[in-house]
Amino acid sequence: MSPKRLIVGLFAASLLWPVAAHAYVGPGAGFAFAGSLAVLVAAFALALGTILLWPFTFLYRMIRVGNPYKRAVARRVVVLGLDGMDPGLALRFIQEGRLPNFKKLSEKGVFRPLDTSNPSMSPVAWSTFSTGVDPSHHGIYDFITRDPCTYAPLLSSTDIGQASRVLNIGKYIIPLSSPKITLLRKGVSFWKLLGDKYIPSIIQRVPITFPPEPFRGLLLSGMCVPDLRGSQGTFSFFSTAQRDGASVFTGGEQTVLRRGKGSVIRSRIVGPDNGMVKGSPRMTLPFSLTIAPDGRTGSLSIDGGETVPLTLHQYTDWVHLHFDAGLGVKVAGIAKFYLSETSPDVNLYMTPIHIDPEEPAMPISHPKVYAVYLAKKFGPFATLGLAEDTWALNERVIDEKAFFEQAMGICAEREKMFFDALERTRQGFVTTVFDTTDRVQHMFYRYLDPDHPANAGKDTGGEYADAIARVYQHMDGVLGRVMDKVGDDPNTVLMVISDHGFTNFRRGVNLNSWLKAEGYLVLKDGHETSGDWFEHVDWSRTRAFSLGLTGLFINRKGREQSGIVEEGPGYQALCDELAQRLEALVDPATGGRAVRRVACAYRTFTGPYRLDSPDLLVGYEGGYRNSWACATGAVTTTVFEDNTKSWSGDHCVDPSIVPGVFFCNRPITAEAPALVDVPASVLRLFGQVPPDYMQGRMLFGTPEAAASVGGLLDSKVLSQSGAAPGARVHAA
Repeated sequence: MSPKRLIVGLFAASLLWPVAAHAYVGPGAGFAFAGSLAVLVAAFALALGTILLWPFTFLYRMIRVGNPYKRAVARRVVVLGLDGMDPGLALRFIQEGRLPNFKKLSEKGVFRPLDTSNPSMSPVAWSTFSTGVDPSHHGIYDFITRDPCTYAPLLSSTDIGQASRVLNIGKYIIPLSSPKITLLRKGVSFWKLLGDKYIPSIIQRVPITFPPEPFRGLLLSGMCVPDLRGSQGTFSFFSTAQRDGASVFTGGEQTVLRRGKGSVIRSRIVGPDNGMVKGSPRMTLPFSLTIAPDGRTGSLSIDGGETVPLTLHQYTDWVHLHFDAGLGVKVAGIAKFYLSETSPDVNLYMTPIHIDPEEPAMPISHPKVYAVYLAKKFGPFATLGLAEDTWALNERVIDEKAFFEQAMGICAEREKMFFDALERTRQGFVTTVFDTTDRVQHMFYRYLDPDHPANAGKDTGGEYADAIARVYQHMDGVLGRVMDKVGDDPNTVLMVISDHGFTNFRRGVNLNSWLKAEGYLVLKDGHETSGDWFEHVDWSRTRAFSLGLTGLFINRKGREQSGIVEEGPGYQALCDELAQRLEALVDPATGGRAVRRVACAYRTFTGPYRLDSPDLLVGYEGGYRNSWACATGAVTTTVFEDNTKSWSGDHCVDPSIVPGVFFCNRPITAEAPALVDVPASVLRLFGQVPPDYMQGRMLFGTPEAAASVGGLLDSKVLSQSGAAPGARVHAA
């Protein structure tokens, strides 16, 4: 039997008898070096141990727990997560006849807007989905926050430390302990609560699940899994185009290609830092690039190994990259290449280097062998949390065609995993989150607005003008396949949800520039502007600052290192003053208000992590968002500016503007369901009592009770939610 079949077979056996397993944290500077033989042995040991212990674990469960489904009103719950799916656009496409399966599902059960989190962004909302609590209870308010000790940016979700004990041998640093990788999201995932009651779950690509938590079930981590370099996605771009010896392109890892003799171009791929060598130099792989005389094909030879064929305007398959850390240790990654031009210049794009799921350098699944199983069964797949390379399109190193094909390829990978999970879940809970709806709306929303500033110099009516509708239609096809598999099973509840909806992003607002102009933020003498991460801010005279996509912080004494605002009435008065003034902020270019509502944390949140919150959450009107410079803590000369990037749609606005979607094959008892209601409802569907700290309610009535809410959403209901279909597309 081949190793691939052996791993798939053994792991499939372990799925039949799920037991708790410990989360894996590997050795090294954030890397878990493991060869394929070690993985094979681990898979065999896991399956064999599970089979041998099965009679004892079954007997123990029956004595202690009994039948875990004895009070259940459903034995299987399936949640199809479509990140960013918008109820207004969904309703429009249903009415146009493009989404027959969504229409069928809503007529059988229900379609309603789903209230999102505050702030309305993916890491916050999906953390609420996981835990059933608001941000002040799970601690996630944005992708990034500031270190109160230094004002430097920090990733909100994960902390990756170094090995605490090392052995120095010459130039090498040998780790003697595992680095600590910590999930910073607080609270308990509801699937862990289900697992504690021996109700299994398969969780795939739910954001903010890295590193994976141990529980009785299977999990593949989603958003915030880093690339192999430890970033949230750094692409590489190789080009012969140059100006004064430097690349003419920006963003990512730029490399100028220089033609040698003949048709061969030689360069190198820059990989992760080598934490096993003093100074942590970058690991690299040399490659040779050859362009064929026809100008449409070529080949890539990496480190003298396998030759990768290249075709103009086509992605390669996943290419395995092995970086040599020394002492026989290899670090494994995967990437795809895209030859975008051969004449007059040669342009080669490489995706961020993903962690190889067959040889994961960090823990990306629970148990670790689950990622290996998926890779062995379906082939290599994207593991990076933000896998669709939006920034490469923003920087125009790839075009709409390359981005759309990349996004749909990742979607296809996820479909295989999702249907595998669905097939294996006869009883229990299964969920998979698809990011395609979110990423394509971010990057193609400008096509819905002919006057969008981002349209300047770009295609506006070509092949991808209907890209958003095409993605919605594709997911309608996925839903149709799910409905065929679920059928009319009365013991299965099927939900389709999104974490938030979408709106236009025409104008950026730099809150830091406004704060400076109004005297709340002060720069050091001699500076009128400041670079990223508050480069020239004088903290001894600054009372407020902004970082991230919606947050405004008060420089609080006792919390921030150089805080000057005293706690108490003065702090609250400053929050109220800023909120009032921001809600009256007018864009001089349009004469309209830029901000719908500002939430003061001291009045909004009551949870144990409310001190970690931005002190004000700015709920923009549709069409506005924190500017790109504001998000990175910069101070510019202007408060308002046009958004000219391809990233032309967004949801970091007032939550009332961007509710998500809620489709279900059963009617519900609430006219206005909320994302926070879903975890408590799933627990109760399985006959489990939600813990007291959960803030959601049960959405489903008893079988005997008449359901009060069902059927297809209408425009009136959507308008009452704050977001009528089409109203946001041209919002200024």
